[in-house]
Amino acid sequence: MDMSDPGLSDAFIESQRQRLLAMQRELLGGEEGTIAAERDQQEETGSEAEEYEDDAQKMEQDVANQALRDVNDHRIADIQRALAKIADGTYGYSDESGDPIPIERLKVLPEAILTLQEQGARDARNQ
Repeated sequence: MDMSDPGLSDAFIESQRQRLLAMQRELLGGEEGTIAAERDQQEETGSEAEEYEDDAQKMEQDVANQALRDVNDHRIADIQRALAKIADGTYGYSDESGDPIPIERLKVLPEAILTLQEQGARDARNQ
């Protein structure tokens, strides 16, 4: 475990905190929008005669919406973890190894809680 200073300034960490909060608001707002759109669609078509094609399309849309929710849930969890790491002073270090996460990675992906290699291994395990 490499606990050397990743070289993150207080100003950088604060800007990352603001970015993470904005991302969280956007993702949570998008989730609410998807749920509201589904409810509106049901209210609009609820009294119409249903056809098999309608059911198939609804099932396809439900699968797509669930996949999007799963991705968003995972991303929101990483955002919340990154915010917790900022609060406890460990932002910029991997949750898995404790190694510093390169600042370039944090600039692109402020919710990164693993190094690029660790993230690749995690993604491979989850496929």
